[in-house]
Amino acid sequence: MAVFAIGDVQGCYEELARLLAVLEADPSTDELWFVGDLVNRGPQSLEVLRLVRSLGRAAIVVLGNHDLHLLALGLAGQARVSGDALRAVLAAPDRDELLDWLRRRPLAHYRPDLNTLMVHAGVARDWDPLLTVKLAREVERVLRGDDAVAFLRDMYGNEPDAWSGALAGTPRLRFIVNCLTRIRYCHADGALDFTGNGPPGSQAAGLVPWFELPGRAAQAVRIVFGHWSALGFLQRANLLGLDTGCVWGRSLTAVRLDGPARVYAVPARGGRVPAAD
Repeated sequence: MAVFAIGDVQGCYEELARLLAVLEADPSTDELWFVGDLVNRGPQSLEVLRLVRSLGRAAIVVLGNHDLHLLALGLAGQARVSGDALRAVLAAPDRDELLDWLRRRPLAHYRPDLNTLMVHAGVARDWDPLLTVKLAREVERVLRGDDAVAFLRDMYGNEPDAWSGALAGTPRLRFIVNCLTRIRYCHADGALDFTGNGPPGSQAAGLVPWFELPGRAAQAVRIVFGHWSALGFLQRANLLGLDTGCVWGRSLTAVRLDGPARVYAVPARGGRVPAAD
């Protein structure tokens, strides 16, 4: 059985189809891990959702911020979310089935036998893999339950910016979501910061990439993530960043996770002007 991790697709259906052909994965035996942001900005979000859903249990998808945007728009009518790139999804005859499938995806996936944790954006300094999955499940239960609409309406905001086990209610859920789906930079004390999205070296003084915070509780596990197109492909000890900016005209990348890492990439067709994620 092969296990492949695939970077941010963001509606780039043609590139995803070409990448899957290159991988020659067998959905009956192999696993395809998606780091989130299946949708938005690209031209064919609807087709991407249908394709990934058709892979059945072979597709392991964690939710990204753009996937949550779609849920906020489609389930909660969240007006602050732009729907221009998502109109085809919202108008599709199978929209309800697709949205229900999407809201049942996890926010974190952990395979101890591969020593690998997958999230969309990052992990808080004080979270080890088991705590990360436990906290992700708190949000997952809400998204799959009767309180999903209320939560999606209150999900947006940058506060609280620091983790405490004493957090409760919407502030607790919002911090978990922000950490798993939005972070790039943190302050030295671990507090989240959302003022920069450029590559390391472009950030304001006092900020560091989340994965360079000293004393991270999850530093002994390999973390697979996306979300940061300006960072591009990153492969370090126990770090694998896979957002290679397909939607901006660069490439869509996959890495085999079982055994020696092997990198696969297909070039994007066309591109768009970069903007904040």
